Amino acid sequence: MLKQLVMLLLLLCLLLRINTAVATTIVLADTVRVDKQKLVVLGSAFTVGYSAMLVGLNKAWYADQERTGFHFFNDNKQWRQVDKAGHFWGAFHQSRAGIDMLRWAGVPDKKAILYGGLLGVVLQTPVEVFDGYQKDYGASVGDLVANTIGSGAIVAQELAWREVRVMPKYSFRSTRFAAERPNVLGKSIAEQALKDYNGQTYWLSVNVGDFLPAQSKFPKWISLAVGYGAEEVVYNHEPTNYRLGFNAHRQYYLSPDLNLLHFKGKSKILNTALYVLSIVKVPAPTLEYNRKNGFKLHALYF
Repeated sequence: MLKQLVMLLLLLCLLLRINTAVATTIVLADTVRVDKQKLVVLGSAFTVGYSAMLVGLNKAWYADQERTGFHFFNDNKQWRQVDKAGHFWGAFHQSRAGIDMLRWAGVPDKKAILYGGLLGVVLQTPVEVFDGYQKDYGASVGDLVANTIGSGAIVAQELAWREVRVMPKYSFRSTRFAAERPNVLGKSIAEQALKDYNGQTYWLSVNVGDFLPAQSKFPKWISLAVGYGAEEVVYNHEPTNYRLGFNAHRQYYLSPDLNLLHFKGKSKILNTALYVLSIVKVPAPTLEYNRKNGFKLHALYF
């Protein structure tokens, strides 16, 4: 989750430097003229920023790790797959940013979708290569698949509708489980938001109004979100987790949400803020189900 978020923030910061008010504007391919200056700006900023990030990530994340020959590591059964949901979410929004940046540069719409849509995979793959040389773990096929599905999900929506109707979102709440393994799950709230899978929830927020007839009076600013998370996943090794008294279980959620992009207007600052905030779930009343406690209604779920 940490690595995906770092790369996503890099892209969002780049979007803050350009006019993201046009990020949601659909332009017909036969009327578009590519702005070569903007492409140079994007290419240069991305190359420098991403290279610097990889160097920094290599030093900060991997410097103290013992390295070995490249190998794969099967982690598909760990953390109740919440980490895979994080890869999907990160790759989706990285590709989304790539598409919108190419649109800003005047690239014809279909090409912007296809080329920009690859960005999530392009960003994530080198990180898996880094992981492949670490002794205690390795490159994860499951992560690569989740990244590819995440990028594919935005490409499919853009090709089908030229807009995002189902938005992956993230939310976080602090839990008591981080204190059990603070070095792994995080010591501060900021660290826990990145590392504690017990507190992370990943959502698919559906803009219901976009699927209804144009004459429908259903408010287009209201969305319906389904969420997924897990709890009591303190150790990624299942026998150890159970032996120490933790009953790892999945959680499923249903909640109303806001389609923040519905509120965009003439202000570039407002539109940029809404674009960035659209990656997180708005706190709201939520119905939860898990096998341990059954159904539970949260008055306000974060």
